[in-house]
Amino acid sequence: MYAIVEIAGQQFKVAKDQRLFVHRLEGKEGDKVEFDQVLLIDDEGKVNVGAPAVAGALVKATIERHVQGDKVIVFKKKRRKGYQKSNGHRQKFTEISIADILASGAKKSAPKTEKAPAKKEEPKAEAPKEAAASSDDLSSKTVAELKEMAKAKEISGYSSMKKAELIEALS
Repeated sequence: MYAIVEIAGQQFKVAKDQRLFVHRLEGKEGDKVEFDQVLLIDDEGKVNVGAPAVAGALVKATIERHVQGDKVIVFKKKRRKGYQKSNGHRQKFTEISIADILASGAKKSAPKTEKAPAKKEEPKAEAPKEAAASSDDLSSKTVAELKEMAKAKEISGYSSMKKAELIEALS
């Protein structure tokens, strides 16, 4: 039985009693950690693929030790310019050993809160609008809407009018 699990932003193929090095994890040596981002489980040919994670699957592991990786040297140079710069670092890793792979029956983590769907407002019965709209209603409209209203009322010269002139002509 093996599983593909996401640990610290990387995907690993893990099996029971396997030891592996992952990016530094929080916790002390001997602590138990659980990973619920199980992407795939293979149980003797029976493959279960998640979308994106397998529901109820869990991988349990134990932190063995915290270590540093080999030194990585970063060397920068620009030829014919006299520029050379050497820098380096040692990556921090955590060695973990896989204790168990649970395909189902794992307790679920706290459910994420989802926004409730927007309530549909019932259309309110509005009083019929008067033919002559007030200037407050017209001032909230855009110039394009005012020009369409002027065109519908067959007002001549509406294309060259400004917003204030259109409101005056429609009132």
